[in-house]
Amino acid sequence: MSYKSIIVNLAVDAPPAAIVKVGIELAQRFGAHLIGLAAADVPPLVATGDGMVYEGEVMQIQRTEIEKRLAELRAEFEGLVPASITSEWGQAVCSPTRFLSVFARAADLVVTGESGDNVFRAVDLGSLALGIGRPVLVTGTKLEHVRAKTVLVAWKDTREARRAMADALPFLANANEVVVATIAAKGDDSVRDSLAHVAVYLERHGIMARTELITGEVDGEQLVTFARSIHADMIVSGAYGHSRLREWAFGGVTRTLIEESSINRFLSY
Repeated sequence: MSYKSIIVNLAVDAPPAAIVKVGIELAQRFGAHLIGLAAADVPPLVATGDGMVYEGEVMQIQRTEIEKRLAELRAEFEGLVPASITSEWGQAVCSPTRFLSVFARAADLVVTGESGDNVFRAVDLGSLALGIGRPVLVTGTKLEHVRAKTVLVAWKDTREARRAMADALPFLANANEVVVATIAAKGDDSVRDSLAHVAVYLERHGIMARTELITGEVDGEQLVTFARSIHADMIVSGAYGHSRLREWAFGGVTRTLIEESSINRFLSY
């Protein structure tokens, strides 16, 4: 298994070089076709400092500014991608999350940077991971490389975690070290059996992984702390093991990983 088509998402308000370099590196590593995408939308109403709301002309000005920025991003993407990589470009004046979700049907992997507060100008990572049916690699802030030499698989015996691990196999196969860790309030036999079965599954794919049982309440911060202790440069995790509403209301591992910007996160649902 490998990734043969990779999307790299360029945010309109962020310098594109770092994320494009990540896309290039991954396309070279896996022999993949690279698709560059960018989108932003005009808010339906534009409010001024005086509290007045304008449409029409002001919205057209904003649309023109977005189109100019998209053209700049296209030029930078095409200027950075070497001729040795097959590539294509897509852009639109529309919701970045919706645009990326539609194009994801043509890709094995989606690569994006951090989300923003303005959903008209940046992807909503939670909605993206939940809705596109493809794995999403969220790069750490300003990182130009995804080495994935030490990979932490956040394991819990759920559909989402199983899917994430299977989706991440190309990265796991290229890693120097793979650690499969689960957090449990108590280390009963069922938890240990689950970890053992995962290790055997990976071994059959030629991946020698070690397992770790972390005793305690399931907590995203604890997972990130453990990742740092083993110097992991990627965390693989299923997204939203509980309902998304509950995740956001009470914290949740997925929310912690989305907000953690110092490490690469591989999310799948």
